[in-house]
Amino acid sequence: MQTKENALRGILEQGLLPLFFYEDPEVSLEVVKTLYKAGIRTLEYTNRGPAALENFKFLKKELNELYPDLHLGIGTIKTTNQAEAFIEAGADYIVCPIVNPAVGNLTHEAGLLWVPGCFTPTEIHTAQQHRAALIKIFPANVLGPGYVSSIKELFPGQLFMPTGGVEVEEENIRTWFKSGVCAVGMGSKMISKVILENRDYTKLEELTKQAIEIVKTVRKK
Repeated sequence: MQTKENALRGILEQGLLPLFFYEDPEVSLEVVKTLYKAGIRTLEYTNRGPAALENFKFLKKELNELYPDLHLGIGTIKTTNQAEAFIEAGADYIVCPIVNPAVGNLTHEAGLLWVPGCFTPTEIHTAQQHRAALIKIFPANVLGPGYVSSIKELFPGQLFMPTGGVEVEEENIRTWFKSGVCAVGMGSKMISKVILENRDYTKLEELTKQAIEIVKTVRKK
């Protein structure tokens, strides 16, 4: 099982967190293989459909043998029941769209990283009170980089990661890092519906490599 510190380090070093869900477990596995081939070592599978738990178990079994250095987290966790099920299934970390302190406590008890989603300064404060090392700014496309720039001084030392609408585009990603985030969540702008439906793994590999390079470039400046 992944430790809290290792999971956080993996996200910070990579600087981006890919996230996706797809009904078909075999396609989900091919997507993860493609991401790995492109250089990804930590990613979030999202709890977005009835097949999510069984798919996650299937992925963990396959990936443990294929890529023992790959960290697989689970996202869109809102309740303690969901958290318990995915912790039992071997989730390396728990990502949420909301702040549910009970989920935070359960995740901490399991020795795992809890990444709650926050929209307001009050939610950020609540997340901090419940020991959130990394906070997801969500939905990022609504709040924008200016939001992070405005509130980060209120929460010195807090790590932030925007998710939702972050583009695979240098100017967009640069603006986010300049605002003070430590990583960016990359969902449908990188792993799009079209790519998933067309099984376009070549395009996915190309976009992922591009996103990794952009993050490296903007961090140097």
